[in-house]
Amino acid sequence: MMGAMAATGHLELVALDATDIVRLASFYAELTGWQTVRQVDGWITLRAGDGQEVAFQRVAEHLPPQWPGQERPQQVHLDLLVDGHEEAARRAEALGATRLAVGSTWITLADPAGHPFDLCQGDEVGPQAQLFAVTIDAPDASALARSYADLLGMEVTHDGPEGALIAGGGKRLMFQQVNDYTPPQWPDPAHPQQGHLDIIVNDSAHLKALGAQAEQLGATQLQAGTDWITLTDPAGHPFDLSIP
Repeated sequence: MMGAMAATGHLELVALDATDIVRLASFYAELTGWQTVRQVDGWITLRAGDGQEVAFQRVAEHLPPQWPGQERPQQVHLDLLVDGHEEAARRAEALGATRLAVGSTWITLADPAGHPFDLCQGDEVGPQAQLFAVTIDAPDASALARSYADLLGMEVTHDGPEGALIAGGGKRLMFQQVNDYTPPQWPDPAHPQQGHLDIIVNDSAHLKALGAQAEQLGATQLQAGTDWITLTDPAGHPFDLSIP
C-alpha cells in the first residue's frame, strides 16, 4: 500500500459504451428504477438509489462483447442486487435482454448493447435494484484490486482465487480473475474497452499528483488535457482522471 500522504481520487461512475445510448439508458432505467440525472451530447447518466452512478457513452463503431470467451471479451460488467432475480430476469428479457447463464442465486444476461450483467438475489433490497459492484476482468485480479484500492483510498475486503473486492465511500469494485485474458486496445474499435471508470479529483495539483501515482502503480498515460488525463490500468483498461 502507498503511504498515508498518497493522493487519492473519488470514483464518480462507470460508463458503458453503446451506439444507441437512449435505448440502453431506457433499458436500465426501466429494469432498475434508477433515475436519469444528466444527459449531454453523447452521454446519459443514471443514478441508483444508493447514490452510485452508471453512464452510457455513445460510440459510433461500438463492437459488442461475445460472452463467454476472450475473442471479444466483456471487459467490464455490472452486478445488480434484486429481490426476486427470476422475475427481474423475465422483465429484462421483455425489455430486450438475452439470457446467457443461470445459477442458484444469480442470472447472467446481455443488455441490448451486448454487455453482460448479473442479476443476483438480494433479499429485502426494495423496489429499486442496487448496484452491488462494477466488475472488471483481470489476469491478476488481486494485484489490480490493490492498485485501485491505493488509487481510490478504498480497502480490499475480499481476495480469493475467483477475484477480489474493494470497497469504500459506499461503492465497490470487483476484479474477476480471467484465464487467457485479452486486454482492450483503446482506441482501436476492433479491441474495444466496452466500459471505463471516471475518477474525479479536486484541482490541477491533485490531478497531476494522482496521475503520477497511477503511473507508479503500473498505469500508462494515453492522453492528457488541462483538466483530465486518460490512462490504462495495468490490465489495459482505460480510465479517466478529471476535475469536475
